Amino acid sequence: MRVAMAGAAYWAIVFALGFVLGTLRVLWVAPAIGLLPATMLELPVILTASWFAAGWLVRRFAIASRGEALAAGALAFAILMAAECALASVLTGQSPAQWLAGPRQPHALLGLAGQVVFALMPWWRVRR
Repeated sequence: MRVAMAGAAYWAIVFALGFVLGTLRVLWVAPAIGLLPATMLELPVILTASWFAAGWLVRRFAIASRGEALAAGALAFAILMAAECALASVLTGQSPAQWLAGPRQPHALLGLAGQVVFALMPWWRVRR
């Protein structure tokens, strides 16, 4: 239960910031400079926040093993994917199949790579 709580808390913290940054990226930054450059600007900010959030959850939830950290990160990633799919459906009218086809675009591939790093961040923090 502790690991599940850690994963959910990690997701909530990073998702909240990502929602704000993503809104800024989509509405203002991307139209000005393009999707890929906008994603490249957002990614270091969100990954830095992930680093600090993962460190907090490792301490707060006493995540001591790499297995627990990977489980928390995997849960956070699964919740993130479900939330993104749901938001794509609600906000843009995309079907799940259309959403899954998104990573064929360079900016989306970069975003997916960042999300994988997000999932691994608790594991890296436990290792330190």
